[in-house]
Amino acid sequence: MSGQRVDVKVVMLGKEYVGKTSLVERYVHDRFLVGPYQNTIGAAFVAKVMCVGDRTVTLGIWDTAGSERYEAMSRIYYRGAKAAIVCYDLTDSSSFERAKFWVKELRSLEEGCQIYLCGTKSDLLEEDRRRRRVDFHDVQDYADNIKAQLFETSSKTGQSVDELFQKVAEDYVSVAAFQVMTGQRCGSEPEGKPLLLQLLSSLSHDSSGLGELNEFPRGAGPNSCLGWRGQVSELLQVPMAAEVAPACAGPWNGGSVGQTVGMKRDKG
Repeated sequence: MSGQRVDVKVVMLGKEYVGKTSLVERYVHDRFLVGPYQNTIGAAFVAKVMCVGDRTVTLGIWDTAGSERYEAMSRIYYRGAKAAIVCYDLTDSSSFERAKFWVKELRSLEEGCQIYLCGTKSDLLEEDRRRRRVDFHDVQDYADNIKAQLFETSSKTGQSVDELFQKVAEDYVSVAAFQVMTGQRCGSEPEGKPLLLQLLSSLSHDSSGLGELNEFPRGAGPNSCLGWRGQVSELLQVPMAAEVAPACAGPWNGGSVGQTVGMKRDKG
């Protein structure tokens, strides 16, 4: 399958086990995978083509690791992102505090990135309202303050999942139309460096990031390639085309190749 350009680079951020991967699985493949769940290591990439009015928009979605030990690596993936879906678990108050961390990161490093707050696992509240640990009105006030959109979703039932990604695409089309009207640069042309060069550049300026990458597990599979010593060469072996739904696109905004970078496991 030939590569296809990505219009919108979307990054999934949030604490481990909040259900970022489940959101992507529900949206892209319309399925919910039952556990046992394991952490995402590195990140996984998928692209999906969708329609907004009379336009076709390709979302390139990066599902990143939620563990704090891979925090430095996640910064590589959200560089150049046009949209960030910052997830928190409605039954875990600490996950919302972690979401605030990612918002702060994005505000300092990617000022132009549109943020979408996403509360996950709303189906658990349908079973027992007492399980809610994150107040809707508190999050709405926070979202208003940072000018973010707010969604409460369930990957299990599909509640508001399509609406979330549809809104991301619609906002992109609106912004792109405004840029065309005002003569600003817009569109889907590639920006930034290939992921390998981003990684090397990042490590040369961030010794702490190098330390974290040295801790990556060895022998975890053909794509567990973001460890530093002895594993960078594997990054060059990422497939030139990969099954996505329904298009194949690349690892940065406007790129054209890629499937999974880092080891991807079941959920997280």
